[in-house]
Amino acid sequence: MHLNQLNFHHLFYFWRVAKLGHLTRAALELHTSQSSVSAQIRHLEERIGEALFTREGRRLSLTDTGQLVLAYADNIFGLGQEMLGRLEGRTAGITRLRVGSVATLSRNYQENWIKPLLADPALVLTLESGLLEGLIARLVQHQLDVVLANETVPADPDRPLRCRFLGSQSISVVGPARRWKSQSLRIPEDLDGLDIALPGHRHTLRAQFDALCASAGVTPRLRAEVDDMAMLRLIARDSGWLTVLPGVVVQDELRAGTLVTVGHSTALQEHFYAITTPHQHRFEVLEHLLTGARDG
Repeated sequence: MHLNQLNFHHLFYFWRVAKLGHLTRAALELHTSQSSVSAQIRHLEERIGEALFTREGRRLSLTDTGQLVLAYADNIFGLGQEMLGRLEGRTAGITRLRVGSVATLSRNYQENWIKPLLADPALVLTLESGLLEGLIARLVQHQLDVVLANETVPADPDRPLRCRFLGSQSISVVGPARRWKSQSLRIPEDLDGLDIALPGHRHTLRAQFDALCASAGVTPRLRAEVDDMAMLRLIARDSGWLTVLPGVVVQDELRAGTLVTVGHSTALQEHFYAITTPHQHRFEVLEHLLTGARDG
């Protein structure tokens, strides 16, 4: 079969069925009938000369040939989605940068990272937050240009990703200035029995902190555990408890003097990463951000 004999419309229908694993769901998404979807896939199989699916009850499973075709279809239609994302707004002379950020990452850190772009009148920013796996799925589908995270992703030859280290910072224990001003605590030794708010278990910092306390035989009095850094910031500001978090989360409160740092440990570190896909074409705006972060 020559390339000009490949019907990309048929290939697109196959791609959606393979992704959804179900003819009916694909038909609903494509606003057509199940029989029409089946016919399109059957035509593609006839062109290729091999079956792409086997039936397992009501579900469809990919054959070995189907797996191979899916890998190429992911690249073909992924690049199409990337192209559309880049072209969006170009007719008006606008560039769009789509940034995803894990929910456990400080919004202050995210703002600091994109700050060099805020004065660019020709740039539109799209900012999303969510769980890492969901953001990575959107990144692989070229619906995002970059994902900011505080953890890396496992290497996967079927899902090529680039993970760039942006930097790290030590973690602070902060408290209200009215109580803790001019006081200093040893971390973790002096935390035993003190009221404290911590990042939730989804946050990479939590495992570090729990291990540090366990090794020192220290048990703080847990008052709250919070996944969202914006909420943890509010608790740090309003509760009167000690709070363990990256200093960037409460940078404004520290500058204003409503919160003070009462201790920190070099054993507690948060690392920041930018996760991207291998772009076929250089994305200047994003490259400048990544280079600036690395050089800084």
